[in-house]
Amino acid sequence: MENTTRPNQHLVSVRNLTFFRGDKKIFDNISLDFERGKITAIMGPSGTGKTTLLKLIGGQLTPNSGKVLFDGQNVHQLALAELYELRKKMGMLFQSGALLTDLNVFENVAFPLREHTQLPESMIRTLVLMKLQAIGLRGARNLMPSELSGGMARRVALARAIALDPTMIMYDEPFTGQDPISLGVLLHLIKALNTTLQLTSIIVSHDVQETSAIADYIYIISEGKVVDHGTPAQIQQSESEWVQQFMHGDADGPVHFHYSAPDYIDDLFSNAQH
Repeated sequence: MENTTRPNQHLVSVRNLTFFRGDKKIFDNISLDFERGKITAIMGPSGTGKTTLLKLIGGQLTPNSGKVLFDGQNVHQLALAELYELRKKMGMLFQSGALLTDLNVFENVAFPLREHTQLPESMIRTLVLMKLQAIGLRGARNLMPSELSGGMARRVALARAIALDPTMIMYDEPFTGQDPISLGVLLHLIKALNTTLQLTSIIVSHDVQETSAIADYIYIISEGKVVDHGTPAQIQQSESEWVQQFMHGDADGPVHFHYSAPDYIDDLFSNAQH
């Protein structure tokens, strides 16, 4: 299906990107667009390179061919200093949270402000408390990461990701390992922050229901290709049997339950070595 969004509405555009890891082709001439102010999801089975795509967008990896444009700038043609400046516009919520274990909650959120700004301590304190208030954990400012639940740690990591008021946030499997209450809180926060702060969000996930509930647009990738893309409603109506199997979690379909093997009866009574 055609994506009819006007080009100037795209904060990030991936064009004809091919990427190899060793001899293995991870992406094969893929193109994707991420609209300003929207939540775009990248979905697909585990091991399809979704996190790798985030690293390509952030300039941590370089494609073999093709390009990534962020706000009109070719990410992989920037000088190192320019790339560092560009990355300040990109927040990142890692799958693990990646909090600094020797720093308390307040200092974790303050860390990027201390590293990348010359703000006085009084202003840093105000900004950190504002971010912690936004994620509902201002009262936990003095706790250490080891004292946080998994959901709380993910929320603190989110506060740190928005500390520098980025233009875009990339979420790497934000819902993994969350209990139902923490999951509901995260879903609410991602949607609310995207709207309130006018962010552009990219969510990498294989959690179909949760991601579809908040995404404005979805790309489904598999085996290095974009299999389908569209709004959640369009994806639910996809004519692709593979997409339907993935979205509904069916055990069998185009992706077979059984790994390719000889005939079962012949195999049982064969004298061949296993």
